[in-house]
Amino acid sequence: MNNTPFNNYITNLRRSAEIINLTEVEIKALSKPYNIIEKKISIVMDNGEQKEFNAYRVQFNNARGPYKGGIRFHPEADIDEVKALAAGMAIKTAVVNIPLGGSKGGVQCNPKELSEQELEKIARAWINAMADKIGVDKDIPAPDVYTNPQIMAYMRDEFEKIKGRSEPGMITGKPIPLGGSLGRTAATAQGGVYILEELVKSGNKNRGELRVAIQGFGNAGYYVASILYKLGYKVVAISDSQGGIYNKDGFDPEYVNKIKQEQSSVVKVYDVQKISNEEIITCNCDILIPSALDNQIREDNAGEIKAKVIIELANGPTTPVADKILQEKGVVVVPDVLANAGGVTVSYFEWVQNRTHFYWTEEQVLNRLKPIMVNAFKNIWEMSQTKNITLRDAAFAKAVERIAEAMRLRGTV
Repeated sequence: MNNTPFNNYITNLRRSAEIINLTEVEIKALSKPYNIIEKKISIVMDNGEQKEFNAYRVQFNNARGPYKGGIRFHPEADIDEVKALAAGMAIKTAVVNIPLGGSKGGVQCNPKELSEQELEKIARAWINAMADKIGVDKDIPAPDVYTNPQIMAYMRDEFEKIKGRSEPGMITGKPIPLGGSLGRTAATAQGGVYILEELVKSGNKNRGELRVAIQGFGNAGYYVASILYKLGYKVVAISDSQGGIYNKDGFDPEYVNKIKQEQSSVVKVYDVQKISNEEIITCNCDILIPSALDNQIREDNAGEIKAKVIIELANGPTTPVADKILQEKGVVVVPDVLANAGGVTVSYFEWVQNRTHFYWTEEQVLNRLKPIMVNAFKNIWEMSQTKNITLRDAAFAKAVERIAEAMRLRGTV
């Protein structure tokens, strides 16, 4: 089987099917999306030229609730990747047991080469192409790679113009004045930190002794670095798309972020060791947090990893073959479908607030997030110990069990 993101999902599905004794009919039903929507969208560029882009929405499964998943603007956003991410969202919402399904969207473009006006046009064009397929009770998009609250604001505005009504809950990850939720920006990182804290607690480790390496310094990477630094962890390595930096004495993430904002990359921090994105994976650290793109931990580098714990804030950063190697090395891998589920959980909170028109404080949001993440982790940890399986296998098995049960109750399998 080729090592594509979607085939990685199928590998994990089949492993979990053995653990919970799924039938072939159930496996088949969970192996393909309910809907695949592929469109061409066209905009007038700033130079007057008409340009076409591939646009996608994959609605994987809605047995447990409306489809839910982000939209990425990325040059490599193809249908296989979007299918895999949609499947991952269905698993993720089931892992933390929130009443939503899974979907994902994308536009194949390079935002770094586009102006703000061109990005707005693409956002509005995507909504025009998908307006009948999404909505508060149907499919709720959100930000993903290279999209942000402002893009969501354009999308909400365009959707409401088309539909002729206010519908704030049709999209999440919005700016606060347009119905966004407090606590959403840092939620992916915060959810991962709640789980890491449970692990550290059970290992009786002193935070100050634990060295953390973070690959990717976007939203999730920056916030996880900042939260962990404030808690007393030593952040020894940070990278972005241009490369990375390493300092055995640790970094202040706020200082690194200041340099990145002013000079476009963390590599501009001076008087520190420069490393590549490959090297950050295998650097000297206790905790590795991949927060960038998929397929970063592979067969060729998994054996060299020195970290004892991996918290996957990125989607799909570890291949199934690498998983096996890490398991043999005794590395604890907290899988993406659990580790980064804080983001979709607070998106769910935003959707609930939009539907009720009743809004919560940041403290209320975090007070609701923590028990959901901690309980999900404890359930999955217990299953992994009882059945002697990895946390990824336990998370998938738990999620697939919940989705399959919903499908059985509906009579669809």
